Amino acid sequence: MKTNNKGEIMNNLKKVGLTALAGSLAAISANAAEMSVSGASVLTYTSEDATEVTGNPWGMKTNIGFTASGDVNGYTVSYMQTSADQFAGMSSARLSIDMGDMGLIAFDQGSGSGLSTIDDKTPTAAEEIWDGLDGLTAGGLVGAGSSGAWNYVNTVGGVGINASIVPGSATSQADGASSGDGNGGTSMDVALTMGEDATGVAGLAVGLGYGEIANGNQTTGDDEHQTVFANYSMGMATFGMQYSEIDVVNGTDQENTAWGLAVNVNDNLSVSYGEREIDFKPVGGNTVTEEGEGLAVAYTMGSIKIAGNRNEVTNNNGTSASNDAMTEIAVSFAF
Repeated sequence: MKTNNKGEIMNNLKKVGLTALAGSLAAISANAAEMSVSGASVLTYTSEDATEVTGNPWGMKTNIGFTASGDVNGYTVSYMQTSADQFAGMSSARLSIDMGDMGLIAFDQGSGSGLSTIDDKTPTAAEEIWDGLDGLTAGGLVGAGSSGAWNYVNTVGGVGINASIVPGSATSQADGASSGDGNGGTSMDVALTMGEDATGVAGLAVGLGYGEIANGNQTTGDDEHQTVFANYSMGMATFGMQYSEIDVVNGTDQENTAWGLAVNVNDNLSVSYGEREIDFKPVGGNTVTEEGEGLAVAYTMGSIKIAGNRNEVTNNNGTSASNDAMTEIAVSFAF
């Protein structure tokens, strides 16, 4: 007589599965990552251009950052998340796996990847010279953005490699979701950087990058982004220059030339000045040159930093006679 013990076998398999799962969860708990929390509160006073209504010029934001790192199956897995203005809001996040000599792979939600890590390398004591100005002041800045990006980072022969790919749309996605924004295709870019050990010149750092970026407007092909920079430090001063090009399919090309000089007066005080020119070259139209400049100063006392900057621009974003200016004073408290 044949005995039907299928139900008993399945029950035993379920028990084995639950036992294995419990053991797996216990192993994960035993290898819990170390987590740290840091933050800063920033109080600002901002004065806009005379043509604008300033209203209340006082503002504040609070940044809270979480970082965790631990060993998972022989690899170092790290996670970071920053929240600005409100505790529940995620400003940026990054999950990375360090594979040693093979490099690091990460999924980036806004912390910085690929070409965008070198979009503006001119030295400054505080904010960039285009910060806080009206319009699309990111004109002349290269890169596809960092949200929803797969990122590869490594150093080979003293050359830093930072490459990223953004499939479909540079937007942050929740788990189990896909982007409803077709960004015209997949963006890919890479940045290469070399410090003084690789250049062989004390104080010299250089870099270059290239990307094929989808902008959602073209009918064929991708925009081409490319940039090159060099910074030289000697004593208390750092001087840097950068040149960038954006070749837009069926749109307005951009050529950006910028320079900056930053000086550490002492251990606490630093000042900087910079300029940039962007040639906007529309198809079948006249070239318009945006001209911008910025002055910045920063003073640090322990965990307190006081910084100020004055930025001005003419022909903003390639629009003739569109001028703007902004002055900001910020006091930050790190904790």
